[in-house]
Amino acid sequence: MSNLHNQNSVKNIRAAFFLNLSFTIIEIVGGVMTNSIAIISDALHDFGDSLSLGIAWILQKFSEKENDDKFSLGYRRFSLLAGLINCFVLLGGSILILSEAIPRLLKPEQPHAKGMFLLAVLGIMVNGIAVLKIRNGKSLNEKVVSWHLLEDVLGWFAVLFVSIILMFKNLPILDPILSILITLIVLFNVLRNFKKSFFVFFQSVPDEVSIRDLEQKIRHIEGVNDIHHTHVWSLDGEHHVLSIHLVVKEDIERRLLSRIKQSVNQIGRDIGVDHLTVEIEFGGNDCSQRLTSEIK
Repeated sequence: MSNLHNQNSVKNIRAAFFLNLSFTIIEIVGGVMTNSIAIISDALHDFGDSLSLGIAWILQKFSEKENDDKFSLGYRRFSLLAGLINCFVLLGGSILILSEAIPRLLKPEQPHAKGMFLLAVLGIMVNGIAVLKIRNGKSLNEKVVSWHLLEDVLGWFAVLFVSIILMFKNLPILDPILSILITLIVLFNVLRNFKKSFFVFFQSVPDEVSIRDLEQKIRHIEGVNDIHHTHVWSLDGEHHVLSIHLVVKEDIERRLLSRIKQSVNQIGRDIGVDHLTVEIEFGGNDCSQRLTSEIK
């Protein structure tokens, strides 16, 4: 059942990818032909989304791969590299668009309003179909992609609105204003995602995890005398790793020791930990005299 769902996820994301990429090409050509910097800006946005979709498609297939001798924790961390590349592409493109749009505020150029209108209608249709394709997806990839595409639909409604105004009013300055607004929204999302990827890449403690609260919960487990060397980091922003040292009494019963492991395991799962390593230290033994127990 899980494998069937994963295959459907791959198909849905693949279909959305080809729809988005095909329309991005049409959009770039249409933006140049209509002389609309707003449409070219949205084309950049859609190109970034195409990259995201392509990466999501590849990673969805990659997620089927188990850990091996080369990557003992699996392949999830590859998504960080893909995300960082995507951020840099969008950042460079956004700066280029702003360099073109800002001068047009001073010298607005008249775009082809009817062409903008037709492209906006097509954009709403294409992105709307893609949203419908994956709106019921259960995977994280599908949910993230769905939000990206819904954002695109709203952007095209904005282009549609401006094109209608331009058909009746001579206000060419609306085109660069809309372009700058779209680009600033893209930049905001790029910088936010870059910050998240940066911190995950350097193995920071996940935002939703408090080491203090985590240790406090574990200290309340019967049989745990002390805790140290608590390390929590994330593989990809969703799947976390926890490593911790527990100090217990030397004469602890095997049954109680097993219960401690189960309790720590449950606490780890509650915060999204996929891989948990507990090192047990008995009494006054230091870290070099320990029994290492890995809980999966």
